[in-house]
Amino acid sequence: MKRRHAVKAIALSSVVPHVLLGGTPLKKGKVIPLTLTNNKSYESPWHLWPDMKWVGPEFWGNRLQDWEIRQGKATCVVRGNNRTLYTLSHELGDQTGGFEFNVTLDWWAENSSSDVYAGFHVGAKGKFDDYRSAAVFGQGLDAGITGDGKLFIGDSEGTESIPLNQSLSLKLEAEPKAGLYNLKLTALSESGDTLAVHQVEGIASAAVSGALALVSHFPGDSKQGSDQPSVAFSHWKLNGAKVLQFEDREFGPICFGQYTLHENTLKLNAQLAPIEAIAGHKISLKTKTNGKWETIQESTVDLMGRVAQFRIENWKQTDAVPYQVHLELPLLEQVKTYTYEGTIAKEPTAMSQVKMAVFSCNADYGFPDGEVSEHVAKHQPDLAVFLGDQFYESTGGFGIQTSPIEKASLDYLRKWYMFGWSYREIFRHIPSAFIPDDHDVYHGNVWGEGGKHAPSDEGWGYVAQDQGGYKMPPEWVNMVQKTQTGHLPDPYDPSPVKQGIGTYYTDWIYGGVSFAILEDRKFKTAPKNVLPEEAKVTNGFIQNRDFDIKKHYDIEAQLLGDRQLEFLESWTVNWPKSVQMKAVLSQTNFCTVATLPEGSIIDSIVPKLPIPAPGEYVSGDAPTSDMDSNGWPQKGRDEALKIIRKSFALHIAGDQHLASVVHYGVDEFGDSGYAFAGPALNNLFPRRWWPQLSDEHQPLPGKSKNTGNFHDGFGNKMTIHAVANPSQSGREPALIYDRATGYGIVTFDKSARNMKLECWPRYVDPEKNPDGQYEGWPVTVSQDDNYARKAVGYLPLLKIEGKPDPVLKLVNESSGQTEYCLRIRGNIFRPKVFEKGKYTVILEEVGSGKLEILKGLEVTENEKSFREVSLKG
Repeated sequence: MKRRHAVKAIALSSVVPHVLLGGTPLKKGKVIPLTLTNNKSYESPWHLWPDMKWVGPEFWGNRLQDWEIRQGKATCVVRGNNRTLYTLSHELGDQTGGFEFNVTLDWWAENSSSDVYAGFHVGAKGKFDDYRSAAVFGQGLDAGITGDGKLFIGDSEGTESIPLNQSLSLKLEAEPKAGLYNLKLTALSESGDTLAVHQVEGIASAAVSGALALVSHFPGDSKQGSDQPSVAFSHWKLNGAKVLQFEDREFGPICFGQYTLHENTLKLNAQLAPIEAIAGHKISLKTKTNGKWETIQESTVDLMGRVAQFRIENWKQTDAVPYQVHLELPLLEQVKTYTYEGTIAKEPTAMSQVKMAVFSCNADYGFPDGEVSEHVAKHQPDLAVFLGDQFYESTGGFGIQTSPIEKASLDYLRKWYMFGWSYREIFRHIPSAFIPDDHDVYHGNVWGEGGKHAPSDEGWGYVAQDQGGYKMPPEWVNMVQKTQTGHLPDPYDPSPVKQGIGTYYTDWIYGGVSFAILEDRKFKTAPKNVLPEEAKVTNGFIQNRDFDIKKHYDIEAQLLGDRQLEFLESWTVNWPKSVQMKAVLSQTNFCTVATLPEGSIIDSIVPKLPIPAPGEYVSGDAPTSDMDSNGWPQKGRDEALKIIRKSFALHIAGDQHLASVVHYGVDEFGDSGYAFAGPALNNLFPRRWWPQLSDEHQPLPGKSKNTGNFHDGFGNKMTIHAVANPSQSGREPALIYDRATGYGIVTFDKSARNMKLECWPRYVDPEKNPDGQYEGWPVTVSQDDNYARKAVGYLPLLKIEGKPDPVLKLVNESSGQTEYCLRIRGNIFRPKVFEKGKYTVILEEVGSGKLEILKGLEVTENEKSFREVSLKG
């Protein structure tokens, strides 16, 4: 009989030490050996907890929804493959020494076979030398009892058969001998009588070094397993010189927190484990002043998303303030207190630089991604943004569970917890913004159609999502949004869309920069619903090679929707006194920077495409027309860009799995703003940009030959300034490092009015290798570059008397439309215009709100022509 995890241990060379990922091993905290001679031991505390859908902060269950505390026992509530429950606080060290494990086991299943088993899982190792990797992906040695009552250790099985209709104890003992280990497994009755014994000698030391877990293995056809309990464990005891105990490895019940500060309003989300069933729990937010913690607000825990939300208005603190989320849990014998601490950062001053870290697209290939947090911290960012796909459906294994709704919420939370477990140190002490994208709501692509229901009863794949809408129930979608965006500033228009799905698009002002946070997907039309049937749309790709999408510019299709366009129009002219510069944050960019082998009609082939060697230029590619990007619909794309450029805003996006800097064009190349699409943290789809170049093509001076002016697959104009194509790095794991993974850093220099865009491989230590960015970066963009449309002329030079840096709004008198609005530098400015005629200039002084309106201004050919304007109080 072949066990899932055989006696042969994983070779140590197959585990990637954290140091190879560009960092140093995680600090292990205080280590306490549990020796047989000093009577130190550990026993699981489940008997002290009430019934709940979580097994406590010292444990990690695979999956979250499969393990509950019932009547003081850790119960596996499904019958499925390889359900493991890891202890986070203990492991078997590399030192020589014996150990003894004991656990009480209650077998729920009836008529079990020899294929199923339950017991211990020892010496588990993950892909990386980190206890979190082992807890999620660990593989090791199984020892326990089969469904027909026989003891086993790895592939070695005993002959005696024990009745399973009784509570029994399993005892696993290990004794070192000549560099190897002898293992002995004993089954005992409730009264302590020995029922069976099985022994194996000569086990490699590596096989009994690593993480520890309990396992319930009930093979079935479904990844979800049948919704019936299998086994229950209690009184898990660990003892021995080889057992190490760690004091700092608990995860939960307060898992992490994220916050924003906006116009003197602090909003903080505290993400909790499923503790909502514990009656009388209390959660509060505290801040520390004069060395003392003071409660500033109490909250309640959301019953589905398990998040507690705090909102503090009139936040007056000017310096950094420590915060603490404080939780009291009344257990069966005592009230336990848990805390999670961080910092409400000091907001950057009006004229200082603001540095933002940019992330997106986080598969679990590199989990727990310790190098990312370590390297990002060295940049000392002021804020962080996570622009979608915080995880993928495959995160943590087992696929997704979509029903019932309670199980589906826990399924989401396990993936969301893994994200926070990786990256919470990035946003523990600085504000952060999150935008959920398609995979966050269990979609490959989302065309939201204003929130309608996607017909998931017709299938979960393309057939459902191509018709538009959301496959998951609206209350589940709202839960996702609450956990990821509940700490954002209040929505511009909170009115729900179809099915009661909420909105979160909003303006966030921080450190003198105003960020428009968009929802690209929610209002977007599904292309299959509006393009001619002859296009044969599948997953946003046209399957008919003879269909020319460029001829369908005027098709009636929504991109951002009327509500968000109205928000953007309002945002462009709204410049509160602290705002010096503007940027747009969204899920994806307004063009498609990607190529595929010519003739390809869908991008499912991308993961299988060969990764080129450094310096190799791939031939035979052509631009794609992926309607998941904001390059489609083209008319909606142009409409959005014409609004965004009015505020000279930079665009920052995720989603594309290919880092790029693009200068958008609507009517002419470069007549709109710049966009930075950051690299993926972990890249499922290593997209690429290898356009075939004509003899007339002119790359940008000093840049690689795939830069310059191009049309994407929809005919949109774009000027490529930098792109980070996948390339063989020679690093392992290649699955991570050959796919151009990493993160972005954007620095807003408000005094110079420019933006520095940086693109970092995740493995590069920015202190040790300050020149280690991807080729083509950094790129510096001036504020003026974000509305680089060619002027037909200039109005008279304005010399403004009063406070510097007033807001200037230019209105075309013939159309009544605002041409642009920005905060100028200093007190001298010459407005450019794009057609001749008469214009109104409205100037507003910083702070006072004093206005000066100049009407009837016209283009002048006299460069010395000027107007003096007084904004003095």
